Amino acid sequence: MDDTTAAAVRSGDHSPHDSPRRSILRGRIARSSLLVALVVLVVDQLAKQWAVDALADGSERHVIWTLQWNLAYNTGMAFSRGRGLGPVIALVALLVVIVLVVSTARTESRVARFAAGLLVGGALGNLADRVFRGDGWLKGGVVDFIDFQWWPIFNVADIGVSVGAVLFALSALIGPRPLPSGSERSVDGGAS
Repeated sequence: MDDTTAAAVRSGDHSPHDSPRRSILRGRIARSSLLVALVVLVVDQLAKQWAVDALADGSERHVIWTLQWNLAYNTGMAFSRGRGLGPVIALVALLVVIVLVVSTARTESRVARFAAGLLVGGALGNLADRVFRGDGWLKGGVVDFIDFQWWPIFNVADIGVSVGAVLFALSALIGPRPLPSGSERSVDGGAS
C-alpha cells in the first residue's frame, strides 16, 4: 500500500483496496452531477426570465398543437397543491439537494449521476424562484409557463426533476449499486 492510499485509509475515506484512480474518479462523479445541475439551473432561470418578460401582459402564446406559453406563479408544490407552504417546500428541496450531492459521490452509475444532476438542477431552479421572486424569504412563487392545457402548467426545472426521478428509479432497478464505505472486494470482484 503506498503512502497516499494508507493516508486515505487512516482518514476513513476509502477501503484499502481503493486505488488512487478510483478516488479521483469519485471526485469527478460529484462534479459531473453538479455540472448537469448547473446547466439545468441556468437554462431554467433564463427560460423563466424570458417568460416573465414576454408574457407579463397576461397573453398566451400558441406554439403547436395544444402547447402554449402561459405565465403562472405557483406558491405551492406540484399541481399547485399546498399553496402557502413555500417555506416548508423550499427547506425540503434544500435537504434533497444536499442528500443527492453527497450520495452521487458514492455511485458508479453514470445514469444515476446524470439523474442526480437533473434533480438537483430542477430543485435549485424552483428554490431560486421561492427565494428571489417573492415578498419575503422563501415566500416567492415558482414561475411556470409551459402549458399543454390538459396538464398542469410547468417549467424547465420541473422537467429536470421529473426526468431525473424516472432515471434515478431506472438506475436503481437495473444499474450498479454503490459500494459501502468499508467494503472490500476480492479478486473476482465480489464482496469478501
